[in-house]
Amino acid sequence: MAERVGFFTDSSVCIGCKACEVACKEWNGVPDDGFVFRATSYDNTGQLGADTWRHVAFIEQDGRWLMSSDVCKHCTNAACLDVCPTGALFRTEFDTVVVQPDICNGCGYCVPACPFGVIERRERDGRAWKCTMCYDRLRGGLEPACAKACPTDSIQFGPLDELRERAAARLERLHADGVDEARLYGESPEDGVGGTGAFFLLLDEPEVYGLPPEPVVTTRDLPQMWRWAGGASIALVGAVAACFLGSRR
Repeated sequence: MAERVGFFTDSSVCIGCKACEVACKEWNGVPDDGFVFRATSYDNTGQLGADTWRHVAFIEQDGRWLMSSDVCKHCTNAACLDVCPTGALFRTEFDTVVVQPDICNGCGYCVPACPFGVIERRERDGRAWKCTMCYDRLRGGLEPACAKACPTDSIQFGPLDELRERAAARLERLHADGVDEARLYGESPEDGVGGTGAFFLLLDEPEVYGLPPEPVVTTRDLPQMWRWAGGASIALVGAVAACFLGSRR
C-alpha cells in the first residue's frame, strides 16, 4: 500500500477565489450547481453535494470574512464504507475513500451514514457522488486538481504525517502572533472518526464553518447491534422450537 496522503486546508490564507471549485469541476467533469445566486452571501454553491465536491464557504462575521474550502474528509473510520452493500465505496492504496459510479446502485445508505453530510445522490441518475481526491491523478503521480489550482497554498496536499507536522507548526506560529482563536480540526487520530484524511486550520469554532464539533463514526455501534440481533434471533428460534415441541406433545 502506498503512503497515506491527504489535504491540509489552511483557512487563514484562503482568499475565496474558488479556483479549487472550478479546477475540481473541470478535471472530474462535475456538473454545474445551477448557478444559484444567494442574496445574503457571495457563496453561490452553498454546500458540498453530488455536484459540488469542493465548496468554498463565505462567512461574514463581526465585520470580517471567514473563508474555507471544504471537501470530503476521507475518514480513517469511514461509515460510508461500512454500510455500502455493493462495494461501490472502497479504500484505495492511498488510504482515500472513493465511490465507483459503475457499481453504485443508488441505495443511498451512505448518505445518512456520513457524519459530515458530504455524500449526496445525484438527482439525474440516483447514484452517490463525492470527492475522489482525484484518484486518477494520484495514480499518475500528480496532486489533486484543487491543490494544484490554489494560488495561496491554502489547500496543501501530501503525506498525511507531514501535513500534520506542518499544520502544528503553522498553528504554533499563529498563536505566537496573537491569533488565539486558530485551531486544528480533524487532524487527531483520537477523534470520533479516527482522524481525517482532509483536515483544517480554522479561525473560529467548527460550527461557524458548518462542521460538526465532535464528529463520530455513525457505525461505531454496529458490532454490538449485530451481537444483540444475533442473541435475539437465537432466543426467538429457541422460543419457536419450544412452542413447536410443546404443541406436538
